[in-house]
Amino acid sequence: MRLSSLLAMPELRLEVVTGGDDLDRVVRWVVTTDLLDPGRYLSGRELVLTGLVWRNEPADSEVFVRALAKAGVSGLAAWDLRAGEIPADLVEACRRHRMPLFRVPEEVAFATITETVVRHLSTARASDLTAVLDRHRQLVAGVTEGAGLGPVLELVGGDLGMRCWVLTPAGRVVAGSHPLPARVDPASLARVFLTTPRLPHRLPAADVSIFPVAPDTTSRVADWMIVCEGDWEEWPAERRALTAELAAIVALERARLDDRLSVEGRLAQELIRLVVSAAAADEILPRLELTGLDVRATFVTVAAAARGTLRPGELRGLLREILPERPVVGLLDEEAIALIPVERGHDIAGEIHEALLALAPGLAGSGLAVGVSDIVEAGELRGAVEEARYARRLAAGRTDPVCVVGHDELATHVLLLASVPDDVRHMFRVRLLDPLRTYDEVHKADLIRTLETFLQNSGSWTRCAEQLHLHVNSVRYRIQRIEELTGRNLSRLEDRVDFFLALRLG
Repeated sequence: MRLSSLLAMPELRLEVVTGGDDLDRVVRWVVTTDLLDPGRYLSGRELVLTGLVWRNEPADSEVFVRALAKAGVSGLAAWDLRAGEIPADLVEACRRHRMPLFRVPEEVAFATITETVVRHLSTARASDLTAVLDRHRQLVAGVTEGAGLGPVLELVGGDLGMRCWVLTPAGRVVAGSHPLPARVDPASLARVFLTTPRLPHRLPAADVSIFPVAPDTTSRVADWMIVCEGDWEEWPAERRALTAELAAIVALERARLDDRLSVEGRLAQELIRLVVSAAAADEILPRLELTGLDVRATFVTVAAAARGTLRPGELRGLLREILPERPVVGLLDEEAIALIPVERGHDIAGEIHEALLALAPGLAGSGLAVGVSDIVEAGELRGAVEEARYARRLAAGRTDPVCVVGHDELATHVLLLASVPDDVRHMFRVRLLDPLRTYDEVHKADLIRTLETFLQNSGSWTRCAEQLHLHVNSVRYRIQRIEELTGRNLSRLEDRVDFFLALRLG
């Protein structure tokens, strides 16, 4: 449906405040949020509902609307119950970012808007959907807090004769109308979901059909799946439409669950930033307890980043899915950092590697790199985070599509470098190596490669010449040129060490 259709729904009584020229935008589903920056929970073409709880000052409107625009949201519907109006700064921010803004009447509940829009998005028979939408309205309104998707799937299975389940890409059952039959293997479902080019897809041996929840996600590892008994190609139009509506409800419930975790998410984010900034123990330890962690426990830290298809918010969700226990996960720019309570001797790196191998088909092209620290006490978390981040950078330099580097792969000098600030790394590397890189670009002299090979061979002219397929005199000439350009002497141990570290930092 399009935004303009909202104005034709008399029960909503929405009014256009700004953006009347953009009402042809398509709405895919509805999301209610009171986060100041909800971008990580949005994937585009949503109608966002908000009560402006996030607004503490006029500048907050710019932050909120910019996040919606960046995520590709179709429109915003708002009302400030406390102030009894929509503030001018919000109107101006929406006008600046071309975000259509609707005024919600005080007496119209957000749950009513959600139910009405979801009903109009469906092409199924109204008689089949009334009970489902009523149950969904209760879920969104929080009447059955904690019940999740179970009641909706039980209703679909019992009243409509359609047994179905919701699973993660890792094969974990989120909810279901009945226990999975013995013939249905969750691991097989996950493998098919990740590898099949087109969905829906039927598995004849298990007599089930697989549907994506949000087909527009950047990667299937960031999605959920719906599994229904039977061959979807033989279903009548009403049942196919009901499945599409069920997918919209599951997507809404997943977003609602993310919003419900927002306080926990903010605490996790604050904890990660405190650890990275080397805050004092009396600041970190109380926040550990607020996130539900035991300050007497031992921990492993995990750092992950992706170059390709995974967004940071999706990466955060992936870590929460594959990591054991109850991880605390935060984001630092494009990198996700997790703290996990574990017993000593626990091979977290191995578990992560096994979990990612199972998800590998869905991670193709993601360039996912993961670093894992050693097990530490609560007071040693900053060093562990730096160790994990350095291991992650080491993993990112490898050619594997998905790479995990544990602390046992880090040499002593690597652990030392892990604690060096990024600006110091950059300055040290640039000062030593940039003159050589510039010379190589102009003269095609291969000085950097010659330097690295010379150091790898412990300063042996002969072995270096053999490895580079050069005459020894050519190697001597290149080393002399390196010394002239940098003012260093490669016969001195300290200068060799400096070059070695600069190359490792690169």
